[in-house]
Amino acid sequence: MNIKQDGIAPNSARLLWAGFMAILAAGIGFGIRGGILANWGAEFGFNAGQLGAINGAGFTGFCFGIIIGGVIVDKIGYGKLVFAAFAFHALSAFVTFAASEGQDSQTAYNFLYWGTFIFAIANGTLEAVANPLVATLFPKNRTHYLNILHASWPAGLVIGGLIGWTMGESFHWKVQLALFLVPTAIYGLMFLGQHMPKSEASQKGLSFGDMFKDVGILGSIVVCFLLYLFFSNALGLSPMVSGGIAVVLFFIANTTTKFSIGAWLIFVLFITHALVGAVELGTDGWIQNITGNILTPAEGKILFVFTSFVMFALRFCADFIEKKLKLSPIGILLVCSILGVIGLNMVSGITTFSGAMLALLVYALGKTFFWPTMLAVIGDRFPKTGAVAMSIMGGIGMMSAGLLGSAGLGYAKDRFSGEALETADAAVYQEYKSQTSSKFLMFKEVNGLDGAKLGEVQGKLAEARTELAEAGNADPAAALEKLSETERKVHSSSIAGDRKTLVADAAIPATMAVIYLLLLLYFKAIGGYKPVHIASELTGGTEGPMEA
Repeated sequence: MNIKQDGIAPNSARLLWAGFMAILAAGIGFGIRGGILANWGAEFGFNAGQLGAINGAGFTGFCFGIIIGGVIVDKIGYGKLVFAAFAFHALSAFVTFAASEGQDSQTAYNFLYWGTFIFAIANGTLEAVANPLVATLFPKNRTHYLNILHASWPAGLVIGGLIGWTMGESFHWKVQLALFLVPTAIYGLMFLGQHMPKSEASQKGLSFGDMFKDVGILGSIVVCFLLYLFFSNALGLSPMVSGGIAVVLFFIANTTTKFSIGAWLIFVLFITHALVGAVELGTDGWIQNITGNILTPAEGKILFVFTSFVMFALRFCADFIEKKLKLSPIGILLVCSILGVIGLNMVSGITTFSGAMLALLVYALGKTFFWPTMLAVIGDRFPKTGAVAMSIMGGIGMMSAGLLGSAGLGYAKDRFSGEALETADAAVYQEYKSQTSSKFLMFKEVNGLDGAKLGEVQGKLAEARTELAEAGNADPAAALEKLSETERKVHSSSIAGDRKTLVADAAIPATMAVIYLLLLLYFKAIGGYKPVHIASELTGGTEGPMEA
């Protein structure tokens, strides 16, 4: 791999690794936050639905950063957006760390929610820079270099997971979370003073209306629906007000294109990327918590580091898969979605650490190439959209992860765990159920398990495991015997809820597999998957096909 030779600018390598470091900072923050969810639940008494909403803010805020950044980046330049992202990252730390023990639950929730939201805005702004920048720097091999860029995300998850694994028992969650500021300072220095090229669309002098034309009405429908959910769910606005704002934004955006219908393929890719965000990032936000509950918290952190490392290593192999195995980007995505279905179902049935390693290996193989390869497809097929379509698609994925993926999994955990305990013992359920109900889309309101009370049970179990381990007994069943019958029912119900949640989650990549199969057949019918350039797009020509 010769980055200098492949890139179109003399500083291509430095800009690629600066973008890598920026997304690394986001991944570290995300990985640490996934490991301290249980700390927040125990310290402030949050239920799974509330933790899911806080975690979800780490995605919805990203949407605003990447979409707004993507719209303006070709006009104001990459450098100003990098500075804005740096400032948002610093601000997010101050807001998040304002949450402290002794505050009432709602105050702490607000600090954690909005601190996470601001952190996500910074991450989104950075991707509004990094994705189109790398796509511009390496126009002949976008799939490969976008996968390298996004290898930084699982690398950040590895580092964040290791921080939680090694420091979780000894250091306060604020100390752990503050460490994301180290790569933040590094990426700021790496971008400082660098000249950055303009996108292909910007070089051709295309206006925003020209860039947005292929998104059009169809693409706007997807974006505005998710914005409606954000205004109504995250901000608590009434459905009428939320719908009104979404409609106004829809008309403002499409006025610039004189209400172009848009490309049907972009519409399909946008919907599919919403599913990608829900299953990849939404699941990542909960997987430490779920596997740590089924096995042990320490093993959950180790498994998270393992799957993240697998993703990191594999994302350097996209070029080999695409060229040597003759798989087009759509073919890669189809295989990944099938593996995702298999992997999530396998994880739902884990009982041992070795079995979990195998199940999570399959899951990691499935989710590895989703995000960067989807970005490569939008860059290959719609270069005329510049940074706009790529940034909007990234925003859709992140907003879906927050509003549908993370929040939906939190709701599912509450629903399935509550139902399991109520079935096992209705009286115990009344004692341990959360007083705050969980809601998700049109599904019925449910009451899951109280986070503080569940945390007490899990704390007793952890103490029992430690005592037995010191005595030379690592039998999980022996630790459970240290709990009361009531506490064992609560613990087993929470695990049952986690298993059912993963099975329900597997329906998402199953849906994606159907979509990718149909796209594969479509490209076969038109002669194969072909990257497009602006000049050839306007004249109807394309480059040579690649086997699907």
